[in-house]
Parts: sequence; structure tokens; C-alpha cells
Amino acid sequence: MYVLIADSGSTKTDWVLLRGSEIIKRIKTIGFNPYFQSIDQISLEILNNLKPQLLEVLNKIKIIHYYGAGCSTFENCKLIEDCLTITLNVPKINVSHDLLAAARALCKKDTGIACILGTGSNSCLYDGKFIVENVPSVGYLWGDYGSGAQIGKNFIREYFEGNLPAELKKGFEKEGYNREEILHNVYKKNMPSRYLASVSTFVGKNKDHPFAEKILLECFDSFFVHMVNEYTNSKSYKVHTVGSIGFYYRELVAIVATKHGYEMANVIQSPIEGLINYHSQDK
Repeated sequence: MYVLIADSGSTKTDWVLLRGSEIIKRIKTIGFNPYFQSIDQISLEILNNLKPQLLEVLNKIKIIHYYGAGCSTFENCKLIEDCLTITLNVPKINVSHDLLAAARALCKKDTGIACILGTGSNSCLYDGKFIVENVPSVGYLWGDYGSGAQIGKNFIREYFEGNLPAELKKGFEKEGYNREEILHNVYKKNMPSRYLASVSTFVGKNKDHPFAEKILLECFDSFFVHMVNEYTNSKSYKVHTVGSIGFYYRELVAIVATKHGYEMANVIQSPIEGLINYHSQDK
């Protein structure tokens, strides 16, 4: 049986066509987010850039597992389902949130606490099949603990308040950052969370500096306090993470996890490989 898997963010979508455990084809298209794109816009992209690459096997695909950003409401899931039905006409289509993708990629059929640590952050308690508890993610203004956006925001606050050590301040400004440039990007341009997360790259380059390391550890500590400790019997589960922040700072995340009494398990950068493994057993 042919199975099509999609892992879609707002920037790009990874599509993988499976036959059993065999990978037949990998395809990339732009990302989709039903909060920002219409059914016509999404359908047109699928018709122009996905369907032509599937024509030879399209009538053999029996199920699509689509995991996407913005697929957190019935209405948004239905919009994506309608797009796929109109364009590909596959018998069965499952549309789910990207947090479920993270959980299945990380935990597979086991229980655990699955975390997203990337530009933003999220977490859930997963029972081996579905999400059973979720601390709501409220975005970079009020939450996104431990994320690239929070790391960037906290570092910028220290810069504005004049707390950065001289060598860090000099290096930061040498890369083109200054008060006006930062304020312009945060308040006048689109996707401020992405800009804030880009600042975390500078922090990462200097993670061996005690001041930068302190900011990172504080951000990861806040993630465990607000996004992990809240789950029922949380200490009885292993903690898994997916996303660039969790992946590149895994040693620091592990230090904080141990401090809070958790065992770190799977740490991956992207969910698609884990989803391939999860769905390769589909019958």
C-alpha cells in the first residue's frame, strides 16, 4: 500500500511517499498554514508542484497523513483536508497538528513528554497514539519558553538594559545589531518571532561565554517549569525534543532536565524521519 506523509511548517513542507517501509519518493513544496493561506492558494500549490510528481502512482495512494502548522482547530484541519481531496482525491486523509507529528516522531508507540524547541516551543503528554495533555502554547509575547524567540528576546533585553559584558556587546554590534535595527525588525516587519529567533544564533556562537550560557540555561529552565512540570505525574515520563534549538543545545537542555528530575531520551532536529518510521508499519 502506498502512503503519503506530509510534515508542513509555515515555510516548507516535506512530503514522503512510502510503500510499506520503502521510501519511494521525497518531495518539497512551500509550507502551508491555514491561518494565513486560502483554500485556493494551497490547492494551486499542490496542483502545480506536488501532483505532477505523483501522477504515476496517484491512484495507488490509499492514505495521506498530513501534519501541519496551524492545524489546531476543526476548521483549519477541514480546510487542508478539502484542499487535498480536491487536488489528489485520495480515499483517506488524516490531518493533524504538528505537535502530534513531534510526539509520534519522538515517542513512536511509547508514552512520553514530547517537546518542540525551535523558533517557538510547545509540549504535550503522549500516550503512544494520541496527545492526552497539552500545556497551551501562547506564542512569543507571553510564552514560547526555551525557544529561539525567547533566547533572542532575553538577550536583546540585556543588551538594551546595558548588562552585556563589553566583549559580547562589541561582537553583537559588529554583526550589525543596534537599537534602531532591532526595533525596526521587531515592530515594523513581519514575523518578529523569527527575527528574535535569529538573534539566538549569535547567542549560540557564544554559548561558551558564561553570560550567554546563563541566558540559555535560564530559558531552558523556564521551559521545564512552565511546559514540562505541569503534566500529571510528569516525573514518571522521559522527555524528548524535536527542533533546532533542542538539537543544537541538547547538552544544556539535558543539564536542566536532570536538575528538574527528568531523563532525556530522543533528541532530533526534524520530525520527518521519525514519521517515516512510525507510518512504515501502516497496513
